[in-house]
Amino acid sequence: MNWDDLKIITAVRNKGTYAKAGVELRMDETTVARRLGRIQQALGVPLFDAIDGARKPTPQCEAVLAHIEDMSSAADKITMIGNQTAGPVGNIRLTSTSSIAEQILAPGLGQLLLDNPGLSLELDTSNQNLNFSQWEADLAIRLGKPAKGAFAIRKLTDLKFHLFQPKVMPANADTIICAYPENLADTPEMRELSAKGFTRKQRLKTGNVRLIRSVIESQNGIGVLPHHLSADLLQDRRLTATPLKAHREVFLLIQPHLKRDPATRLVVDWIVGRFSGMD
Repeated sequence: MNWDDLKIITAVRNKGTYAKAGVELRMDETTVARRLGRIQQALGVPLFDAIDGARKPTPQCEAVLAHIEDMSSAADKITMIGNQTAGPVGNIRLTSTSSIAEQILAPGLGQLLLDNPGLSLELDTSNQNLNFSQWEADLAIRLGKPAKGAFAIRKLTDLKFHLFQPKVMPANADTIICAYPENLADTPEMRELSAKGFTRKQRLKTGNVRLIRSVIESQNGIGVLPHHLSADLLQDRRLTATPLKAHREVFLLIQPHLKRDPATRLVVDWIVGRFSGMD
């Protein structure tokens, strides 16, 4: 068995079908199936079950994948040996909401990397959560505690929210109510916004809280903002800010096989430090 064989196992796990794995690997579906069959025969265990039209890893496959992740991490460290750097070495993949990344993590990000020349980060801030259970990220900052999952978890803080309104209503009394899209309507802050009667004419719906902030700051909008994105607006005399009872728990998810990895532990400690004092 070689490294290319291990890549096939990972691709099938990530994509769920031989066809999609073949696209990622640049080989046809038949070749993927044939090579995977050879790998299973060599190992003497089944690696995937066909469930609802998708290939799901068997328990034996999950064990193999854990070792593959360890090997991949070791390979990254080997390629960085030439840097002759002191301290932890590794590439850490972190996913977070954009507002947390920009407002909480970014101010200390440069210093973290300057102080640790052997460390590199891949920071994903897309709206779609990476699939943590399929190891698309090493660390994940989540708003809300996941119901289940094979990962280590650590609570970081409770996010607090404020409802902002202009002190002087527009002449036409048509202040724009800003809200999240329907798929986020059940979040604590949106439920409280609705409970306060701001359910009609929600003319701006977006998951981008920076856009909501811009409309609020222009004195044309009513909306909810997390404290870390609005601390300065609390001093804006043009606005009325009302603290909400609603809050969101923030958790850090850690891949279990990386809990003792020095580079991962360094980044975990740094993230915890960035959130300290926010409670």
